[in-house]
Amino acid sequence: MRLALCKYQGTGNDFIIIDDRQQKLGNYSNEFVQKLCDRRLGIGADGFIVLRDHAGHDFEMIYHNADGSQSLCGNGSRCAVHLAKQLGIIDEEAHFLTTDGAHRAFIQEGLVRVQLGDVKEIQTLPEGYWLNTGSPQYVTWVTDLAGLEVEQVGRQIRNSSPFQKDGVNVNFVQRQEEGVLAMRTYERGVEAETFSCGTGATAAALVAALKGDASPITINTQGGTLQVSFTKKNEQHFQDIYLTGPAKQVFQGKIDLSSLANAF
Repeated sequence: MRLALCKYQGTGNDFIIIDDRQQKLGNYSNEFVQKLCDRRLGIGADGFIVLRDHAGHDFEMIYHNADGSQSLCGNGSRCAVHLAKQLGIIDEEAHFLTTDGAHRAFIQEGLVRVQLGDVKEIQTLPEGYWLNTGSPQYVTWVTDLAGLEVEQVGRQIRNSSPFQKDGVNVNFVQRQEEGVLAMRTYERGVEAETFSCGTGATAAALVAALKGDASPITINTQGGTLQVSFTKKNEQHFQDIYLTGPAKQVFQGKIDLSSLANAF
């Protein structure tokens, strides 16, 4: 059986998306996801997204990292919302369900704006900060972002004893000016540096707010620019958190499921 799919990128974070509202995909394994996301033996992507109908919501977004694990993905959510508009599922506003619950999103002036859940805990660690923005994040400030060996250092931190069990996205942040940050990320589930991380950018913005920056905050990633807005209730509680940025469909195609039959 051949199944239609498309490829999206949101500030360089790329995703394979299948519209499965007709339930043709059926059950699939982590190995299936891994093969699709393999950049040499498959299509290649940071993550895999399945869109399905869900009562009470415009759609359900099932998200997998490249290794098959699941979490919230901010950039993936924005891409899914963009595709939902292209498919006629939504107009300019969406209410969708994903791994960590329900989210609202808006399409405004060609950008996709997704609301994330409240953050109610930020842990200060010896060399950085830990918080959960739908997926666990470690944020650390650096002075030479361009020269940093992100994969080497990020892998060491991600696999260190505090984070080894559940994993963590490791975000390296450098201030460019007030309210503007540059960021590079080592992502768990991809186990490599990615061009962008939406939930990581959100975490970086909230940590910057602890240092005095006001909403909204701009984050420059290797793949493009994101903006994070929020309301700061106190040093531990942020609400009305929105991640805004571009989403672009880069190609459409079909996958022959028989070629991946042993992955189910």
